[in-house]
Amino acid sequence: MYVADSRASTPGARASADGAARPEAGRRRAAIAPTVLALGTVSLVTDVSSEMVTAVLPLYLVTGLGLSPLGFGLLDGVYNGFSALVRLAGGHLADRGGGRHKWVAGLGYGVSALCKPLLLVAHSLTPIGLVLAADRTGKGLRTAPRDALISLSSTPESRGRAFGVHRAMDTAGALFGPLVAFLILRATVDGYDAVFTVSFCAAVFGVLVLVLFVPGGRRQGPDGGGGGGGERPTLRAAVGLLRRRDLRRITVCALLLGLATVSDSFVYLLLQRRLGVPDRWFALLPLGTAAAFLLLAVPLGRLADRVGRWAVFLGGHAALLLAYALLLTSWHGTPLPYVVLALHGGFYAATDGVLMAAASEGVPAALRSSGLAVVQTGQALARFACSLLFGAAWTVWGDRAALAGAVVALAACAAFSLTLRPKGTVPA
Repeated sequence: MYVADSRASTPGARASADGAARPEAGRRRAAIAPTVLALGTVSLVTDVSSEMVTAVLPLYLVTGLGLSPLGFGLLDGVYNGFSALVRLAGGHLADRGGGRHKWVAGLGYGVSALCKPLLLVAHSLTPIGLVLAADRTGKGLRTAPRDALISLSSTPESRGRAFGVHRAMDTAGALFGPLVAFLILRATVDGYDAVFTVSFCAAVFGVLVLVLFVPGGRRQGPDGGGGGGGERPTLRAAVGLLRRRDLRRITVCALLLGLATVSDSFVYLLLQRRLGVPDRWFALLPLGTAAAFLLLAVPLGRLADRVGRWAVFLGGHAALLLAYALLLTSWHGTPLPYVVLALHGGFYAATDGVLMAAASEGVPAALRSSGLAVVQTGQALARFACSLLFGAAWTVWGDRAALAGAVVALAACAAFSLTLRPKGTVPA
């Protein structure tokens, strides 16, 4: 079915004279907008596709193709950071097109879907790097418009919860993806090719769900967050958002903390080496992270709405710091992988959607997609640099020395971020 503009159709809310949504009297919490649920379904299906590839990619590249940690770090940096080059473009196109967030996001989902079968014919560093770069280009195009739709369809008081619901549905796909990859590897002889083929089919289905069930995203009025709903969505206005003190602080913190956030793939490789996990079980490691993310995303999103988004955001990085520290210890007990993966998933639950909810407060509705893209771009570029640096440090000094450096860097960046308290990250 097609739903109307999510703000007008959100149950439990009514529009005020300026078009902003206001909670109905007698309702303690507004219902989640249909747009959020539809986008959550798209993300769930798409993440089944993408996480199937992500789950087997480290083992495929390092064991199957024999890449060094430095070579893998380069490709992993491309996979996670290349989207930074196009996120601003995706955000600007969505805003400049009069609110055509759905169609820009759909273009991004389509590009990523088309890249999946190309992995079947790419067997060396250069072509694999090009395919991953194209795949991340699609992700860069879709991320900011999608998050802008979530932000614009939610009231400021429930925005953390809305992002939490979306991230929980998104993570359900991340939970099923590695499981499907594991089952395919166990059941087939040429397992990697089968994984890439099934991933492509799931990605195409996700695009169809977006086209059929997500509304177009044209705004009919400001959402009451950030003010300035009539500001023209020009490129200069988008870049000028960094003059806003709160958004600038959030962006700087996201960038600094991203510089010390080790890629998920490296975390799983470190766990495999510490515990001697057989190759056939490697694809199951992301399930622990995804399960914790799924269980904690909504509760931590609601907590962020109540106690302040900055406290929850920094608490997530504290959990990540503890996970790194456990990997550095000599403890080899049975609970180690469960504790590390639970902390890893808790980190994402406390930071991913919470950061977008916090950034939404200081951005006008007309520039919402561009403003979120600014924050996402800084974070993605930082994580790209971190993958390169960590891979190089692992190659030169070994995995433990590289992780020790990441622990020191993360602790320093978190301490600096603790001194900042953007206005939009605390409860009204």
